[in-house]
Amino acid sequence: MTPTDLFNPDHYVDVRLPLVEASTLPPWCYTNPDFYQREVEQIFLKHWNFAGRVDQLPNTGDFMTLNFFGESVILVRGKDNAIRAFANVCRHRSARLLEGQGNCRTIVCPYHSWVYGLDGGLLRMKGMEGTSNFDPKENSLRELRAEIWAGFIFVTFDSDMSPLDEYLGDLPEQFKSYQFASMKCVRQKRYDLECNWKLYIENAMEDYHTATVHRGSIGNQDCVPVTTHGQWNTIHLQAASTIAVLPEDNTSLPHIDGLHGLTAEGTYFSVIYPSTFFATHQDCMWWLQLLPHAVDRTTVVIGSCFPESTIQRPDFEFEVNKYYRRWDKALSEDNAVSERQQKGLSSTMSRPGRLSAYEPGVHWIANWVLDRVLTPNEP
Repeated sequence: MTPTDLFNPDHYVDVRLPLVEASTLPPWCYTNPDFYQREVEQIFLKHWNFAGRVDQLPNTGDFMTLNFFGESVILVRGKDNAIRAFANVCRHRSARLLEGQGNCRTIVCPYHSWVYGLDGGLLRMKGMEGTSNFDPKENSLRELRAEIWAGFIFVTFDSDMSPLDEYLGDLPEQFKSYQFASMKCVRQKRYDLECNWKLYIENAMEDYHTATVHRGSIGNQDCVPVTTHGQWNTIHLQAASTIAVLPEDNTSLPHIDGLHGLTAEGTYFSVIYPSTFFATHQDCMWWLQLLPHAVDRTTVVIGSCFPESTIQRPDFEFEVNKYYRRWDKALSEDNAVSERQQKGLSSTMSRPGRLSAYEPGVHWIANWVLDRVLTPNEP
């Protein structure tokens, strides 16, 4: 039964125990709209959210929109080449301005034709001539903080949030040799799922399920936790070569130049809080972007990135299909089991379960969330 005092820390004592003594989050953390709304307020509106890649916006006027947790954001490359983020809301009567992606010279409201520049400034507002004390400069689009690391764009709704490099901690240094900035995203694919966002990121960060869920595809994986600093965690899978293709497929695509240490010796599976996942291999990387829409609705976007030098190879178009096969097969399996888990959690018979030693990632995520949604002094 869901308690009336959802955010009383006493309900989560077993989650706070060390991994081999701990239990999972209670079912209501995945099914209760009030718990989800607290996550929106205390997590998504206050932290850095992964928004996309700079190579998705190569030209002046290129834009794309990002819709999640009830908010819509415009990302656009300006005439000065800077990428900016704006609330996708007209300053007149709040109509949504843009949908999808494309290219524009200006941003024009579809309701009353107010016109904004690519820097967000209000340029034209026909019909407002008789309005007293109206200052166009005070009616620019609401700009959100956007920062870029290694070609990845992050956005925050909180003007007081620490800089992105502080937020990421030692991630940029640990992953420096991958040279993400010189990669390009060659494909994106979207899935609209009936599951809570935490279920999907938990699944991505544990290898316990691989021997069962992926027995017909990628098979068993045995990962080891790696110490991190900052708002991220990671596990590492030892492998002499890439595991970004199915076991029966061989690939001729080369390893990334300059990899060393664990980056050259296998794959990292990483969560960047709150809801981004990186899989970084010796030859490529792919990311999962989780866009929550409701307590039981999440859009999952997978982006596939390769070094530009690899993309230029004459055999790339043939070889990359092996990677797509692997990702499409494994993700369809993860999608199905995540939706199945959501159905089980919605049962009145669902109770917290004990965690295994193979699930440190699930434990990390649960406690990271609780650290931010609980109010210790709330009765």
